[in-house]
Amino acid sequence: MKTLLCTLLYTACIMLSQVTYSHQLSTSYLNLEQTETINDQSKLTGYWQIQLADLEQKVAFDLNADGHITWQEITTKRTTIDEFVSDSVSATISNKHTCALTSNGPLQLDSHFNQPYVVIPLSFICPTSDAFTLSYSAFFNLDANHKAITTINKHTRIFSAGNSTQTIDFTGSGYLATFTQYVYQGVLHIWMGPDHILFLIALLLTCVLVRNNKKWHGIGSKLTIFKHTAWIVTAFTLAHSITLTATAMNILSPNSRWVELGIAISVLFAALNNIWPVILRLGWITFGFGLLHGMGFASVLGELGLSNDYQLLSVLAFNLGVEIGQLAILIVALPLLILARNHAWYQKWLMPAGSLAIALIAIQWSIERI
Repeated sequence: MKTLLCTLLYTACIMLSQVTYSHQLSTSYLNLEQTETINDQSKLTGYWQIQLADLEQKVAFDLNADGHITWQEITTKRTTIDEFVSDSVSATISNKHTCALTSNGPLQLDSHFNQPYVVIPLSFICPTSDAFTLSYSAFFNLDANHKAITTINKHTRIFSAGNSTQTIDFTGSGYLATFTQYVYQGVLHIWMGPDHILFLIALLLTCVLVRNNKKWHGIGSKLTIFKHTAWIVTAFTLAHSITLTATAMNILSPNSRWVELGIAISVLFAALNNIWPVILRLGWITFGFGLLHGMGFASVLGELGLSNDYQLLSVLAFNLGVEIGQLAILIVALPLLILARNHAWYQKWLMPAGSLAIALIAIQWSIERI
């Protein structure tokens, strides 16, 4: 048990120490609408927004190698961009009739989260059908975490490396598909968010302990442990659910830089409080820090994008996914901590050492986010 806990904690800290910002996504946005139907041929037109930094990995824009990309350098590469589009996106009807893809019209610039995006016009001409199958392969060979938020005739899908071909039935409801997609992304992103994971672990490390005479001791009653843990987790869950929803729905507009710094400080406090306890009843402080973490989750959801037609459903489904991911971590970690709680090596060495490792990572994050 001691070896297992040490190995898991050491491996997690080494892996997580390599990550600085946990909320940086490679995301593109593809939007298509059916505009006309002539002679049993449907035309879907729209645009594909690609982050300039991503597109530059496929198309060498910086022709004079001065470190700056100009609009002229982008437009000069129009032919190469069109070839990249043809290689990256394709569509079929009934899995047999290939849709003709064109990219006519001027390029434009847009921005998402202070990052420049190139806007490429697209159109597909397909035989009239109730179902549309899109295949998307851009950037997956460079970034396995790349996502494409795609809206076709008001049906939203999230394309990823493991889900790069999807069929949209225009006659069916998009509620279930949208709900499933955003629950999955919520689960995925808490597992990809090391600061949220380390904050939760830092809290769990002492959920099985009680402080007496300036020393940590194992809590005898498992029921007491479950109640203590439930209070901490509920406070964290309620808080980040409130701010995730409010921020995603644009009720709150926090500065993401200060939110990220606040999250790093919350991890640092939780870890140091295990070593030098200042606050033993962590419910309200966890709630306060949870508000910050909810804003952090909302920044992920903001980069990911909301379904155009099911915005509130997208937020609720993503939040549910976060809770499922959080519960999975709890189910794995808590039983191990309960088994280890009465051992001196855990109380005197492993818990403080793990907390110190988390604190050092949090200090690194705090410095980088200032």
